Order: sequence, then structure tokens, then C-alpha cells
Amino acid sequence: MRLITIATCGAILASCTQTTDAANDPAPIADTHSGNAATPGAVLADGSDEAVPENAGAPATDSACLTQGKDTLQVAPLKALGTEPFWAARVEGRCVTYSTPEDQAGTRIWTHYTPGPDGGVWTGTFQNKPFKLTTRARPDCSDGMSDRIFPMEALLTVAGEERRGCAAPE
Repeated sequence: MRLITIATCGAILASCTQTTDAANDPAPIADTHSGNAATPGAVLADGSDEAVPENAGAPATDSACLTQGKDTLQVAPLKALGTEPFWAARVEGRCVTYSTPEDQAGTRIWTHYTPGPDGGVWTGTFQNKPFKLTTRARPDCSDGMSDRIFPMEALLTVAGEERRGCAAPE
């Protein structure tokens, strides 16, 4: 009888334990790599041998976003935005979450980060098309819609279309 009670309690506890399958996790930000969902082990579109991290579906605060190859990136989180058309990009390391009014939650894009003397460049793909976000210092950048002044300007190229905007550290 004691063995049956222990087995029953174990089964009840096991059913209450949180699992890690996607059905029980909150909806993640969509990951893209070459326009498709990120696949661990996939090679980057730029032809490098750097693969999408094994934890590609993890939130942007994971160390995978701060790791490029064997290097740990020292990139301050920033947010870029632009108008006409409206767009935003939240950057953390090499992870860029690109959003538009049609996709307000945003789509995470795994990029290759290249630092510059007063900004940086993030290159990747979005929906199988080139994606490039460039930032550089410009202390008087205005989004044209508000009175807010930003310390950087941003140039976004997505699917061959250039979009201008501003950026600031978060």
C-alpha cells in the first residue's frame, strides 16, 4: 500500500512540474534566419561558419545575443525608430527585434554585428531579403514627429528599401 501511495504522489508531482516544451512557454518573439524560423546549427546568410545558437528561441536577454562566434559582445542595448513608414528596432548584442505597425510584437533577427567608431552595423536577413541597421553619432537627430532629440541617427535597409530614423541607448 505504501508503494502505491508513493507512486501516486510521484505521478501527481510529475504532472505539476513545469515542462520546457513550446506548448507551455509563452509565445516567443519570432526568430528569423534567412527568412525562416531560426534553426539551431544553421549557418548565417553571410556565409560565415557561425551558427545560430542552440538557444535561439530564448528571450533576447540570453547570452546568445551577446555572443558572436567565440567573442562576447560589449554592445549597449539601444532602440532605433523611424517614421514614414513607421518602424522600430530594439538591439541587444547581435539580436535585433524589428517591428512595424503590422508586426508590433516584432521579429527577432539574428545578425552579425560590426562595431564602428561612433556606432555599429547589424547585418542579417529578414524574410529571405537583406537586412541592415546602421547607427552613428548625430547629437541632433529628430524623428520629425516629436520634440525629442536623439544622440544617434539610424539607417535601416530592409528588402532593398532604405528607411531613416534615430536611435538612443535604452
